Amino acid sequence: MQEPEIRVGVIEGVRELKGRFNGPFRLDDGRTFTGPFSVGTAEDKLIYADQAGAQIDSRQELCFRPEPGAAFTLTDVTIGIRFHWERKQEQTFQGDLLLMSSPEGTLTAVNRLHLEDYLTSVISSEMSATAPLEMLKAHAVASRSWLMAMLQRRGKTRHPGADCSEASGQAGEIMRWYGREDHARFDVCADDHCQRYQGVTKIISAQSAEAVRATRGVFLVHDHAICDARYHKACGGRTDNFENTWEEIPIPYLCSVVDADVPHEPVDTEAAAQKWVLTHPEAYCNTTDERLLRRVLPDFDQETADFFRWRVSYGREELEAILREKSGIDFGSLQDLIPLQRGPSGRIMRLRIEGSKQTISVGRELEIRRWLSRSHLYSSAFCVSVERDASGLPVRFMLDGAGWGHGVGMCQIGASVMAEKGHKAEAILKHYFHAAELKKLYD
Repeated sequence: MQEPEIRVGVIEGVRELKGRFNGPFRLDDGRTFTGPFSVGTAEDKLIYADQAGAQIDSRQELCFRPEPGAAFTLTDVTIGIRFHWERKQEQTFQGDLLLMSSPEGTLTAVNRLHLEDYLTSVISSEMSATAPLEMLKAHAVASRSWLMAMLQRRGKTRHPGADCSEASGQAGEIMRWYGREDHARFDVCADDHCQRYQGVTKIISAQSAEAVRATRGVFLVHDHAICDARYHKACGGRTDNFENTWEEIPIPYLCSVVDADVPHEPVDTEAAAQKWVLTHPEAYCNTTDERLLRRVLPDFDQETADFFRWRVSYGREELEAILREKSGIDFGSLQDLIPLQRGPSGRIMRLRIEGSKQTISVGRELEIRRWLSRSHLYSSAFCVSVERDASGLPVRFMLDGAGWGHGVGMCQIGASVMAEKGHKAEAILKHYFHAAELKKLYD
């Protein structure tokens, strides 16, 4: 295997974009461009213009290649799409800039670069570049493995990690899971849907670069195949099984593990969930070390301080409105929320929503998180308590929850604490990805 080049979708589906060439960039015909530029559309053509008066009217993909040391900047790049911290940033990138239009009259901006250069930014975007070195090394291997496993299965379905979405269930039940569907015009997007990639906008420390160099070409492998190495922010004390979140095919290296040095029983019953969620069991990701969290989490993630245990409270009418908006279903007067099935991390896989007009069971974890929040709940590992008036009608719903993210694979905050405690990258990876081995596949 040789190190591949990859195409990262940075902006998609916009009518106009603006940016800046920080140094000379050239087209294949030899023309060179520098400074601010704007790109718009006219029918299915893209219109490039810059302050020097240059203009390009093209139906073709435009590929701008940098001269040594040059980089490009794009404004209004959306990050955290549909999450509680969604915002826009100005971001700067190394490598090629590809601009293309669509028949619908929208624009796509793609950054093409080598995999190892991409990874240096990913681990500085997913986590802070000042995180412990062994955690950054573990993350580099996990991110590299996930990306290559995804690229190798493109266009294929119905196997572990299949890229698709499905809705199923009997009458009165909606079961839906979301895979990472193939992108038509690039390999991977730049947001949490795939992996966070913010170019060189984030601080690319010498430590981040060293983490990628030290693990160059190293992958997690199981049964001679590169592992689909999933990860999330905080498991809440225990990770979950792949098949509880995505396709119902168990994957040996994506099974539930305890995020601690001490044993914890699976949290798959209501009694266990109440005890688990309403307490603070010993776990690597159960940390309030503000110094470590500032070193580990990007600035916008530091806004989420209650990631290990959290509470969301809704008035009944507010939650009814959210459910109508997010599900498209009018439940009438909301009567109750009843967990029907949990995974070993306590995450709810099936939730019954009882209303005066209809009752529906919904799953899986991401669909539950979407239905019960205007953005996303932190996780589906929550317990429900209800305040009722004298007639028994609900007045307020309280969700007490655990963890942040889907809970499968590597717990990023837990891995950071493990590294801080002296665990090496290989030990961290083998803790979260049981049955996987590390193997160098290219130099």
